[in-house]
Amino acid sequence: MPFVVTESCIQCKYTDCVSVCPMDCFLEGPNFLVINPDECIDCSMCVPECPVNAIVSANEVSADQEPFVELNRTLSRHPEWKRITRPKSPLPEHEKWAAVNDKLGLLKREWKEG
Repeated sequence: MPFVVTESCIQCKYTDCVSVCPMDCFLEGPNFLVINPDECIDCSMCVPECPVNAIVSANEVSADQEPFVELNRTLSRHPEWKRITRPKSPLPEHEKWAAVNDKLGLLKREWKEG
């Protein structure tokens, strides 16, 4: 089973994980990262790199985070979401957002969203 990025990443977008991925299967959106499940080799190298514990195995995702399995699949195919292989600075106010729950409504799927 591939790994998936879950809700904790929204509004933070830490990118420490991308530098250790041997398959370069992370894609970047405006305020979230996803893992392409067709490319992930289930190595788990990215898991300890995430400071907000947003990356989990798809077969171990909690019930409340289950929608993120399909979100990773769908958004990894979105034409505006681009592969990311090098770390970048996290989003502004990432420290504030790291402790916030229930952020799915804040997920931006399009780069031009407000």
